[in-house]
This record gives sequence, C-alpha cells and structure tokens, in this order.
Amino acid sequence: MEKALIQCVGICKTYPKDSKRVLDALTFDIHKGEILGVFGPNGAGKTTLISILCSIQQASDGSVWFYLPEKTSPKAARKFIGFVPQDFAFFPELTALQNLEYFGKMQGVPSTLLKSRIDELLQKVGLFSVKNKKVLTFSGGMKRRLNLIIALLHQPEILFLDEPTVGIDVQSKMAIISLLQELNKQNVTIVYTSHHLKEAEDFCSKIILLDHGKIVANDSLDVLLKTHNVSNLEELILHVTGKELRD
Repeated sequence: MEKALIQCVGICKTYPKDSKRVLDALTFDIHKGEILGVFGPNGAGKTTLISILCSIQQASDGSVWFYLPEKTSPKAARKFIGFVPQDFAFFPELTALQNLEYFGKMQGVPSTLLKSRIDELLQKVGLFSVKNKKVLTFSGGMKRRLNLIIALLHQPEILFLDEPTVGIDVQSKMAIISLLQELNKQNVTIVYTSHHLKEAEDFCSKIILLDHGKIVANDSLDVLLKTHNVSNLEELILHVTGKELRD
C-alpha cells in the first residue's frame, strides 16, 4: 500500500483541570490526494483534531508525522499546509485585496507572484469585481469564499477546512466545493468537517467518524454503508453514534 502522507499514532488530548479526554488514542493515516471527511456529534473532537494536525494545538500524547517526502513534524510542515477555520480569519475593516496582500506576504508568497495569484483566486470565487470593497460590507457567502482563498495563496499541498460552507447560500457553497474539487484533481489532499452531510457524501473519498473522542468508523463511505447496512451518511452517523442529544 502507498505510504501515508500523514501518520497519526495514539493522539490524545486533555485540557487543564479536565480529566476527560477530548481525543482518546486516535490512530489513522491520510494518503496523498484523499478527501477525508471527519464527522461526528457536537463535542466529538473534530475541531480539536484538525487544530492538532495543523499544529495550532499540541497533542497531550501520541504523535503526528508528515511525509513530504521526508518525515517531519506538523510545525515543520506548516509551509505545505493551508487552514480554513470555521471562524472568519481576516480583517473586516480592510478590503478583500488588502487582506489578500497582507496574508500573502505573511505566507511568504514572492511579490512577483502575489498579484497574479490574488487575481486568479478572486476570479475563481467571483470576488474580483469587489476586491476594493471593505470586507465588512460582504455577505456571509462572500466572506466564506474570501476565507478560503486566503488559505490558498501559497499553493498548499494539504488543505484543512473546518465547516467551510456553514451558513451560506447554495451558490457560494457550489463555488467553494467546485474550487476544492479542482484543487483535489491537482493532487491537493483535503481534510474537512461539515454538518452538510449530503454535500459530504458527494465530496469525500474517505470518512472518519468520531464519538466521545474516539474513532468509531474509518473507511470509504461505500464500505461503511455496506458494513452497517445503511443507505446514507446521516443514517450511518446515527447508527454508529446513537440518537442521544449532545451538548
């Protein structure tokens, strides 16, 4: 089998003054070119896991290794990683162009390439005509699209997304998914969370289900549906994690 791009072994996470493990001994691999969807009930540990993979947080125990192609830590792999958080990560009082110029320089994109890269991405998500408008005037869908392309300026090999299409119109959602599919065809590896389960069914090549900080399912959607004798991702999640309400 092809060597993993990302190897996670025994990842645990606990927070100070809380003995309960948010993540409990997670072991799994991510291979180059995969679109991995991480799903589960609220509080399952999805955002914490992505934060650890991006080196925003540190695991309490266990290890994460990237093979790019040499073995390296998440912190050393940052220049290859793009991260799109659920919360907006830009300056609303600046224009879209000013935000992209700022973050492009922060990411180390050469000045000779930055303008063309910005123009290309703005065109792809339909924001070129409003690039000189302040972001605080943007709709939610426009802000989501800007949030995404900020993470793409340095052409990352691995893209982590936490709820990239939450709370937006169907047109913006389609634009975001279309761009992500285009990137994946260029062999960009994608790891993402979403509560839009129908979207995820069509988008993901592999599924990890978390519950109470543990992996309760890990395989392609087709295999998981067949194994658990269910017809879609929503039924699978309910079958594996139960119907109990979560905080």
